[in-house]
Amino acid sequence: MFWGITLCCYAQEDEMNRLLEEMSQEPTSYTFATFKSTRVINGHSIETLRPRHLDFRISHRFGRLNQGLYDIFGLDNAVIRLGVDFCPVEGLLVGIGRNTIEKTYDGFIKYKLLRQAKGQKNIPITLAILGTMSYNTLKYSQEDPKSWLSSRITYTLQSLIARKFNEWFSLQLSPTYIHRNLVLRKKDANGIWALGIGGRIKITKRIAFNAEYFLLAPWQEIDAPDFDGNSRKKHNSLSLGFDIETGGHVFQLHFTNSRAMIEKAFIAETTESWGQGAIHFGFNISRVFSFDKSFNKDQIKDKSSGENKW
Repeated sequence: MFWGITLCCYAQEDEMNRLLEEMSQEPTSYTFATFKSTRVINGHSIETLRPRHLDFRISHRFGRLNQGLYDIFGLDNAVIRLGVDFCPVEGLLVGIGRNTIEKTYDGFIKYKLLRQAKGQKNIPITLAILGTMSYNTLKYSQEDPKSWLSSRITYTLQSLIARKFNEWFSLQLSPTYIHRNLVLRKKDANGIWALGIGGRIKITKRIAFNAEYFLLAPWQEIDAPDFDGNSRKKHNSLSLGFDIETGGHVFQLHFTNSRAMIEKAFIAETTESWGQGAIHFGFNISRVFSFDKSFNKDQIKDKSSGENKW
C-alpha cells in the first residue's frame, strides 16, 4: 500500500511538472514582412498575400540611362508588364501577366511550405516553391505549324529560401532552373541553372533598401537574344532599389541592367552590364484589394493560424 501511494505521488508530480513546463514555454511566434512585397525587385520573394486578397501590379522599365538627354536618359523607351496575383488560400499565390517584350504572357504558382517561427515551434527559415510558364506571341516570319506552340514556351522552377534575421535585415537564396524549349544555337543549353541572392535592409518604418543578384552557373556558355533578335553575351542580373509603402500601395523604385520582368528573360536573357553603363531605371507599383469581409488590417494576430507573429 505504501508503494502504491508513493508511485501515485510520483505520477502526479510528473504530470504537474509536465503541465508547468508546457505553461512556461513561449508561444509560437511567426515572422511577417520578411520582404514588404511579393517581389524582391525582379524576382519573387517568399511572401504571398493574405487569403482572398488580390494584388494588381504595374511594372515599368525604361531605356538605358547612358542614352543621354536626347532620350531623356531612357524615359522615351519604356517596356511594361501588367499583372494580377491572387491568394485563394493561406500560403498559395497564383498570378498571370502580360509583357511588352516579345508580347509574352506568363503565369505562376507559388506555395509556402515552411514559415519561420520561434517559441514552441522553432523554424529557422521560410521556404516557398515557385513554378512559372511564359509564352511568346510574336508573329513568325516563317511559321512552322509543328513547333509553333511548344517552341515558344519556357518554364521556370525555383526554391525560395529566406530568413529574417531581425527587424531590419532579411536575406533570401533562390536556386533556379529554367527550361527553354527553343534556343538560338545548337550548342546553347535548353536548361539553365542559376542562383539568386536577394536582401532587404529596413531604413525607416515605411522605406527599405533592396538588392538582388542572379548568378548564372559558371559551367554554362549561353548566348541570349537582344531586342533586335541578335545573339549577344549573357550578363548576370543585378538590381538595386527602394521599397516605399504608402497605405495600400507599395512603390518599388530601382536601377537594374535587366529590362525584362519575368524569370526566363531577366535571368537567362540579360545582355547589358553595369560596367558598360547599361543601367535602366524602373518601378513596380502594387495595389492590394481585399475580398475578405472579416479581415481587419489593424489586427496583430494571424486569423489563419490563431498564433502570434513577429
